[in-house]
Amino acid sequence: MECFHCFLGFLLLAARLPLDTAKRFHEVLSDERPSAYMRDHNQLSGWSSDENDWNEKLYPVWKQGDSRWKNSWKGGHLQAVLTSDSPALVGSNITFVVNLVFPRCQKEDANGNIVYEKNCRNDTGLTPDLYVYNWTAWTEDGDWGNDTNQGHHNVFPDGKPFPYPSRWKKCKFVYLFHTLGQYFQKLGQSSARVSINTANVTLGPQLMEVAVFFRRGRTFVPIAKVKDLYVVTDQIPVFVSMFQKNDRNSSDDIFLRGLPIIFNVQIHDPSHFLNESAIKYKWNFGDNTGLFVSNNHISNHTYVLNGTFSLNLTVQAAVPGPCAPPSPRPPKPTSSLVKLSCPILPPCPCPGLVCPFSLLCQAGDNPLELSEIPDERCQINRYGYFRGTITIVERILEVNIVRMTVPQPEDSVMDFVVTCEGTIPTEVCTIISDPTCQLAQNPVCEPVDVDNNCLLTVRRAFKGTGTYCLNLTLGDATSLGLTSTLVSVPVPGKDPAFSLRMENGTLIAVGCLVIFVIVVTLMVYKKYKEYKPIENSPGKAAKGKGLNSLFSRAKAAFSRGSQEKDPLLKNQPGII
Repeated sequence: MECFHCFLGFLLLAARLPLDTAKRFHEVLSDERPSAYMRDHNQLSGWSSDENDWNEKLYPVWKQGDSRWKNSWKGGHLQAVLTSDSPALVGSNITFVVNLVFPRCQKEDANGNIVYEKNCRNDTGLTPDLYVYNWTAWTEDGDWGNDTNQGHHNVFPDGKPFPYPSRWKKCKFVYLFHTLGQYFQKLGQSSARVSINTANVTLGPQLMEVAVFFRRGRTFVPIAKVKDLYVVTDQIPVFVSMFQKNDRNSSDDIFLRGLPIIFNVQIHDPSHFLNESAIKYKWNFGDNTGLFVSNNHISNHTYVLNGTFSLNLTVQAAVPGPCAPPSPRPPKPTSSLVKLSCPILPPCPCPGLVCPFSLLCQAGDNPLELSEIPDERCQINRYGYFRGTITIVERILEVNIVRMTVPQPEDSVMDFVVTCEGTIPTEVCTIISDPTCQLAQNPVCEPVDVDNNCLLTVRRAFKGTGTYCLNLTLGDATSLGLTSTLVSVPVPGKDPAFSLRMENGTLIAVGCLVIFVIVVTLMVYKKYKEYKPIENSPGKAAKGKGLNSLFSRAKAAFSRGSQEKDPLLKNQPGII
């Protein structure tokens, strides 16, 4: 009898042995087992429960620290990098991307094979081999491509067959994504991408874990494991960037009085969940100027006083959301004449919900009864917030170049006398460029010591004669003041004042000559305009002879050697 009990116990132990040794997905993919509530209330479309059995024969499991990890990849250590576009607004999609980082000098070719880069040296020098892993040869020479073996080897760890039989030869990596007590398995090459909808995901930080396997021989070998946190929130992720002209450093939250500050609101919405939503931006700039409401994500504001101010921004968007379930009501008594009864349902009781309702029916001789039936296209208002503090200070108000001089005519050096208003600058920078102010040549910056009158002299050397564009900037700890001018550099060795005097003298001489010619012409015209030639026929002037008469008179005025003194005798045709 005792032997019988021992034999029975052995059978029971043998019967329980497979159950005890069979691994489940959560034992392989995660160190933490989520609660049943987490698994049941965070159902992801297309994902499976991590309570399923794991095929350890085809996908061996290596614990952390196992020596086999060191030799899992040929030529070095392979890494997996997991990224996501977190944070995600609840209801939107969040995308995870896994990229494999191969050891030095290795890459993936178009056929999915891992090859060595040409002329690349790694720790062992140049390698004569072309392939790190030639999976194309494996599938052609081995039995991976045979139809009789595809059902045994081309399956995931839970036994499901690989999709897309025509493409599986190029996808040699198996990616297993695991979160919220569920897993998703996918074939890929050196990268894989997965997106999930967060409508059923619990708010707050969650963990995504990924295990990567690749085929070696008749099994799949683990090569990398990686995990990362992602966040699901019910508040719109909002980021604000600020910019101001002449502000030296916009990242220090110190801005200048009297100049507009541009506020650019950026909403983190990579899945375009809010594309169809009406978004409002409500600004309170903290300087007692009131509340500003805008539909534009870019706003500007000018502070007229110095000090520290608190910014408050509220972003409001109406997004698709679930309608609140109607509360049940007892049925109303109906008459026997009523042919159709419509239940009366209350409006959406949840604050913030906007539920459209359909119209109602009429029953027999009864008056019109309205039945508020909620539509599935309900919306809920989501909000995002931004809080910030900025400081407003004085600035350099104005910069002017009042004089330019050439201290050394033999060199291409010029002095610029500069004045400014506002705060005292501590640095001066100049940029010399072509006459169009487009091609900069040699920017130069240097500290300066300026008195309270803000008057300084800046000396700059030019490459040669010609016309240049000079941009001059004065700066202090927080602000910048700019001005520009065109500079004409004279020929070395010549006094620009002498050149100017020569130019002025030439202009004066030309002007005097012009005046002299005009005076002589007027005198000649005045002296001879009273003499009129006698024409052959009265009342008619001979064409073409008036001009000859004028030239003859002018010639007589300047030719003193002529014997005829009377100008009336010069025009022979006019003599009677």
